[in-house]
Amino acid sequence: MDLINKNFLQDISELLDSARKQAKTAVNLSMVYAYYEIGRRIYEEEQKGKERADYGKYLLKELSEYLLKRFGKGFSVTNLKQMRKFYLTYVDDQIGQTVSDQFKNLPTVSSGRKFFLSWSHYLKLMRISNIDERHFYEIEAVKNDWSLSEMKRQFDSALYERLALSMNKDKVTRLATEGQIIEKPEDAVKDPYVLEFLGLPELPEYSETELETKIINHLQKFLLELGTGFAFVGRQVRFTFNEEHFRVDLVFYNRLLRCFVLFDLKIGELKHQDIGQMQMYVNYYDRKVKLEDENPTIGIVLCKDKNNAIVEMTLPENNTQIFASKYQTVLPSKEELKQLLEEQNNELN
Repeated sequence: MDLINKNFLQDISELLDSARKQAKTAVNLSMVYAYYEIGRRIYEEEQKGKERADYGKYLLKELSEYLLKRFGKGFSVTNLKQMRKFYLTYVDDQIGQTVSDQFKNLPTVSSGRKFFLSWSHYLKLMRISNIDERHFYEIEAVKNDWSLSEMKRQFDSALYERLALSMNKDKVTRLATEGQIIEKPEDAVKDPYVLEFLGLPELPEYSETELETKIINHLQKFLLELGTGFAFVGRQVRFTFNEEHFRVDLVFYNRLLRCFVLFDLKIGELKHQDIGQMQMYVNYYDRKVKLEDENPTIGIVLCKDKNNAIVEMTLPENNTQIFASKYQTVLPSKEELKQLLEEQNNELN
């Protein structure tokens, strides 16, 4: 065994893992389409006998007993009701063409709709009553290959509301048709960032070093919170200027914006000196680190609290590079954010 190239063995193993994953995905998608068709046929059969009392109830009961005997578990009356709901939810539903175009080989149902995710994903999506919000999470789950737990976490952290609150009406509409679009620096910045996965609420107080270490320990989840296109470069990245050493807490690169993104962590209230320090970091990266064909560096000061008036007065009016964002270590109240979003929409109408 030692005579065989280990890379060769690893390559074969990865090929099999990939093939099994693709086969599993294909099976899962086939079942989603089958469940839609079952839901359609249940609904149409119920309509045939709608004048007969309790026909639907007996139909589901008898169908459940028949399928359980033939195919085993997975076909309880409750599950059959979910299939019917699936059909009714998506029979007149269309999703953004951008996503559909990426999966041209997928089949379509009679309405032209395609499905991209697992049945478990759609069970969660069906519980989202706002159609635009439901479309947003479906598109983002497809684009970012979110697992069910990742999609649930983004929903629980109110990602849709957080993004929508920072956008005008036209951009909010795009969320439901294209998902999160990152075209310029401010598109990549959230306010607030939700870091409940760090477990910091259990601690009465913590240092900036502890906050940074927690982020590194949960880097995959932090990248998920940052959004699309981010790659980790390093922590405490040192550079020397005028014989003095400086360290940037966290450095990322966004491949969509083609620029470095620097994070400075502050556990207290933001001060104007913090913004000035970040400005110096950004200037250094723009002049000494970034390549000529790369875009200007983005700097984000991530703080526990901030005074927007101080931020606005410290930064130039045409600023497109330096941002100050709050972070919170507990999940936000979706109801409060939805109310804020409704109030914002009413003001725009």
